[in-house]
Amino acid sequence: MKRREFITLLGGAAAWPISARAQQPAIPIVGFIGSSGFPKQTTAAFLKSLNEIGYDDHHNVVIEYRWAEGRNDRLPALISDLLSRKPSVIVTNGPAALAAKAATTAIPIIFFAGSDPIKLGLVASLNRPGANLTGVTTLNTSVGPKRLEVLHELVPTAVKIGVLVNPTGPSAKELLAELEPAARSLGVQIHVLEASTQQELAPAFATLVQLRAGALLIGNDAFFTSEMELLAALSIQHAIPSIYQYPEFAAAGGLVSYGASLTDAWRLIGIYTGRILKGEKPADLPVQQSTKIELFINLKTARALGLTVPLSLLGRADEVIE
Repeated sequence: MKRREFITLLGGAAAWPISARAQQPAIPIVGFIGSSGFPKQTTAAFLKSLNEIGYDDHHNVVIEYRWAEGRNDRLPALISDLLSRKPSVIVTNGPAALAAKAATTAIPIIFFAGSDPIKLGLVASLNRPGANLTGVTTLNTSVGPKRLEVLHELVPTAVKIGVLVNPTGPSAKELLAELEPAARSLGVQIHVLEASTQQELAPAFATLVQLRAGALLIGNDAFFTSEMELLAALSIQHAIPSIYQYPEFAAAGGLVSYGASLTDAWRLIGIYTGRILKGEKPADLPVQQSTKIELFINLKTARALGLTVPLSLLGRADEVIE
């Protein structure tokens, strides 16, 4: 083909019928919604695995984010707005997953759950989730008693231990049911404190001081995950030894974290998102369990609190922060 003929052919593309140009595939939209904003490590792990499977944000996929800022009552409206964008898949967690399930039976939903997704009412079976949902669970609620044991091992003199829960979250009751027998076996009393907004966190810590609680276990909840740095700061400010499920808490200055890996879970979610974008169905993808459990200890915080970390616990730690 001569050069002039080639240029003419390219110029003629602008005159192709509108119907032909309309046949070009639209860039798929991924709706990403949560009751609170996710830590940057979470989003980074999700985007990295999504990229590895062939999808790059703003290149061949567009990710639309929606956050309820801790107000779960806003979720239905946010999901309705997201659905108007006609997403190819919705990625969500906790309370937002339940709201998304109630809003659509057609669009695939991939959830992250820190509790049993069957008990939460998300799926009927882990191996055969059915319908339009699948996802990843860490079952961090069931690790709650072990988290209490680790805290007791670090602060054996603590007779009263506070438990901070989000009363609007889906896992609060299940967590407390798991913790009560564990507390009895350890010979400690647990005192339940509630917070569902950022403004309620400082008063909750003030109550802990009034109760003379010797330590604090922070319940697993998406809201608390979004406020890990503030929770660590309040723990240091009030000199309360505290434990949470994710290592980012210990990295931010919290005493100790024990639980499933948040980044590993969201890596798996990114993979599932890519597979669904490529045409697989949620009903055919079993709910995965992220089984990687990590123990992080902030030795600097322990010294500031006047605590001596047992060698047996240091030996089990995945990371000790100096």
